[in-house]
Amino acid sequence: MAAQELGRWGEYGPRPPARLGARASQEPATALGTVGTMDLAYVCEWEKWPKSTHCPSVPLACAWSCRNLIAFTTDLRNDDQDLTRMIHILDTEHPWDVHSINSGHSEAITCLEWDQSGSRLLSADADGQIKCWNMVDHLANSWESRVGSLVEGDPIVALSWLHNGVKLALHVEKSGASSFSEKFSRVKFSPSLTLFGGKPMEGWIAVTVSGLVTVSLLKPSGQVLTSTESLCRLRGRVALADIAFTGGGNIVVATADGSSALPVQFYKVCVSVVSEKCRIDTEILPSLFMRCTTDPHRKDRFPAITHLKFLARDMSEQVLLCASSQTSSLVECWSLRKEGLPVNNIFQQIAPAVGDKQPMILKWRILSATNDLDRVSAVALPKLPISLTNTDLKVASDTQFYPGLGLALAFHDGSVHVVHRLSLQTMAVFYSSATPRSVDEPAIKRARAAGPSVHFKAMQLSWTSLALVGIDNHGKLSMLRISPSMGHALEVGLALRHLLFLLEYCMVTGYDWWDILLHVQPAMVQSLVERLHEEYTRQKAALQQVLSTRILAMKASLCRLSPCTVTRVCDYHTKLFLVAISSTLKSLLRPHFLNTPDKSPGDRLTEICAKITDADIDKVMINLKTEEFVLDTNTLQALQQLLQWVGDFVLYLLASLPNQGSPLRPGHSFLRDGTSLGMLRELMVVIRIWGLLKPSCLPVYTATSDTQDSMSLLFRLLTKLWICCRDEGPASEPDEALVDECCLLPSQLLVPTLDWLPVSDGLVSRLQPKQPVRLHFGKAPMLPGSTPTSQLDGLARVPGQPKIDHLRRLHLGAYPTEGCKACARCGCVTMLKSPNKATAVKQWEQRWTKNCLCGGLWRKMPLSFS
Repeated sequence: MAAQELGRWGEYGPRPPARLGARASQEPATALGTVGTMDLAYVCEWEKWPKSTHCPSVPLACAWSCRNLIAFTTDLRNDDQDLTRMIHILDTEHPWDVHSINSGHSEAITCLEWDQSGSRLLSADADGQIKCWNMVDHLANSWESRVGSLVEGDPIVALSWLHNGVKLALHVEKSGASSFSEKFSRVKFSPSLTLFGGKPMEGWIAVTVSGLVTVSLLKPSGQVLTSTESLCRLRGRVALADIAFTGGGNIVVATADGSSALPVQFYKVCVSVVSEKCRIDTEILPSLFMRCTTDPHRKDRFPAITHLKFLARDMSEQVLLCASSQTSSLVECWSLRKEGLPVNNIFQQIAPAVGDKQPMILKWRILSATNDLDRVSAVALPKLPISLTNTDLKVASDTQFYPGLGLALAFHDGSVHVVHRLSLQTMAVFYSSATPRSVDEPAIKRARAAGPSVHFKAMQLSWTSLALVGIDNHGKLSMLRISPSMGHALEVGLALRHLLFLLEYCMVTGYDWWDILLHVQPAMVQSLVERLHEEYTRQKAALQQVLSTRILAMKASLCRLSPCTVTRVCDYHTKLFLVAISSTLKSLLRPHFLNTPDKSPGDRLTEICAKITDADIDKVMINLKTEEFVLDTNTLQALQQLLQWVGDFVLYLLASLPNQGSPLRPGHSFLRDGTSLGMLRELMVVIRIWGLLKPSCLPVYTATSDTQDSMSLLFRLLTKLWICCRDEGPASEPDEALVDECCLLPSQLLVPTLDWLPVSDGLVSRLQPKQPVRLHFGKAPMLPGSTPTSQLDGLARVPGQPKIDHLRRLHLGAYPTEGCKACARCGCVTMLKSPNKATAVKQWEQRWTKNCLCGGLWRKMPLSFS
């Protein structure tokens, strides 16, 4: 079965949570009050093949990018028991559409690491080989590796991209502030290495099992500059390592040889370029022994250090350690602090400190530790850069919600605990002791699992810490929701504020917000969209212009989640398309004299069209410098499809005015949007002028009268509608004369049927009932739709219906023969290769080469897509 909705967990679901470190039979007790639960969103697993099998790699690596792409590894075993090291990349909205890469690694892949843009991936193996993977033609399901580095025969145990110096802090205590600059601030953070002019240099750093640190720099020319150095003079075995960065541009490396009886070592690494060569300087920092090794009662109970992690890549002062035995584990959190060095009174009298300043030293201090736990199998750390004003341990006991303060621990009994990253108190729990079962299956008949329990071997938290992905020891991928309230009973208004705060963070950073949508219920959509718009309008005009497309895309994705708002999705995407067309066409205009200090032609066009309210298009043209609109006739002809869409959309809107009381009709919101109507009015004027130069570029209308001036008629009606709702004056209802004229339009002109974006085939809108869904890699599911699209005017789809290139507005036929790509977020379809080489067309296509107009990633579609 490709996909099925699975029953609720029932009596096999989340059990009463216990305190981390206590047995399940004990009373739950945490510093955070009520413990929350996590629920399963979906499960995706491999189908069994006759001649080859995907089995979990050892070790198993997993990484989650800021664009909600997940990469993980498996070993493909054939009948001859030969292993092929595979890397799989999927987007969380379409997990079944996995892209599998034969990595070419000869040994097991030990590390995967995304860069901060989420568009490049590093992989490293147990033979010392590192590969850098890039998207081919900006397609999320097409990857290649062109560069890399090698430390031959030396397994890589830690890997990271160099820091680019960009760090945006979230001030959660100011989440109610009106300005984004108060909620999110740029932290002074130096890049690991800079080029001339202060531009950060790209590259990566890795640590090997023999104690070497290797740095590879990507030069602007495309060459790779690599250098390798020992962490210290006395090299030793490094079983575990992690990498973090300091605000001053340095790198901190933590290492352990795997034995808890030996210290955890820390090193400062400085990277520089001298005479076109990479130079690495290292310095030893204070080390530490785990507290459990100094306790006489626990000295020999946890012989091995199994996990060593900095709490964040840019937080080198705090580290998480886990020591384990065959059956149990213990977790400790340590912090590096500056402490005063006590000086004897005799020396103080002989040489008093300058300015009465006490000498300071760096020293590791333990923050918290757990009781004995079940054996830890995986650790996932938060990526949200939270800035707190009050003390850390005070926040740990506070009941106020702080997103991203939790880290996840997976255990061999199949459970997952989200704990506070400093106090290690339990915040949320998940038990997978029972596999999902059908609603109709009696619980008493459910077969008990035999053999070792299923548990996660690798985990990753999303970039807002609202979702967690885990790969278990059978190779199955599970997606979990983490409640933003972390178990606290929140009012609806407070819950909305938490989600709104994270949506604003994604809007400012450009990160994908799919994991936030997991928690949005249909009843929340209207309030979230309204409050998001309110917060957006409070920002400065310059910031609003920067974020204008992101907020439209965010509103569209939210409106998909509710049947009451689904038609607005078409409106928001149409507005994105309209804004892009308007910007492109205005950018083609050139001033007649290059040294004119006046405004640009596009700005003058906007100003004149806003000032002149005349309904006669020819009178508006008189006030413009028509010489600024002169373009090559071939260019104008190449733009005809875009100009045709503008004309068709204006006609469709005006013909829809008599039915404006029906919110189920796409385009409804445009009838009250003065800004968009003004934009359409400007484009009609531009098209009219260009039509004088090249009549064949004009929109083609099917009129009942040969003498009908369609452009003039539509502009006159559009102007009257625009006057009713423009920003300068109070909004008013269209008069009856305008409505009557619009009623006559279908008898004067043939109203076209617009091709709206297809209904999304993604998962998020189908996960609202919180019923876990089972999927299979490589097999598209037949999921029931959550929205009755057949009842919505203009959105119904018929199999075999002709396809259209939504961005070039070209018809592709019912079964396209040209290669196409589709947006993973909105479903927009366009051809891979441009059929037109005109400069203006290239300028238009550059707007969505890397991403869709909504910001979503492109996926290459099979030729048989429907």
